[in-house]
Amino acid sequence: MTKNLSSFFKSTSSVAAIFVLTASVFFHPSQATEYKSVVSEKSTIGFSYKQMGVGSDGQFKKFTAQISFDPAKPQAAKASFDIDVASIDTGSDQGNDEVQGKGWFNVKAFPKASFVATQIKSTNPNQFEVTGNLTIKGQTKEIKFPMKYVQQSNMGLFTGSLTIHRVDFAIGEGSWSKFDVVANEVQINFNVTAQAVK
Repeated sequence: MTKNLSSFFKSTSSVAAIFVLTASVFFHPSQATEYKSVVSEKSTIGFSYKQMGVGSDGQFKKFTAQISFDPAKPQAAKASFDIDVASIDTGSDQGNDEVQGKGWFNVKAFPKASFVATQIKSTNPNQFEVTGNLTIKGQTKEIKFPMKYVQQSNMGLFTGSLTIHRVDFAIGEGSWSKFDVVANEVQINFNVTAQAVK
């Protein structure tokens, strides 16, 4: 009888040890991962719009970014982007020359567009709501948009999109201020890869 009880307690202890080990693997919070460096060659900022009802896409080829982001502490995050507006690519040289002019982005007077995050909060696992100030052509508007985060080895992939109205930033003045040719809504799409701090 004593032998049987001894075996029972030993087996019970083994089961308990296995449970504790399993729990520590699945429920112990992982080490925080912080991102402070954007990998520009793996990041894109693009846009989509409609002209005469037909969808078109473009992108800005040059931008700089400063970030400090820990997915476990989004409230402490910082992020800012400066976009070189002259790097715009609409898909044609003629289109690029047109939108860089005074009636559109007026690149000579406003060479940079910028975004500065003022708040980032978690909404779901690996999903966040970003609030910040977007400045284009000297006009600043507060915007909010959803952002998704995926960890890939020592990289973090941040993706999202938002819709702005070009009338809010005087993008397209004069005859272009009407929306019968170029729609008012412009969708901005971003795909940003950042390096984790070692």
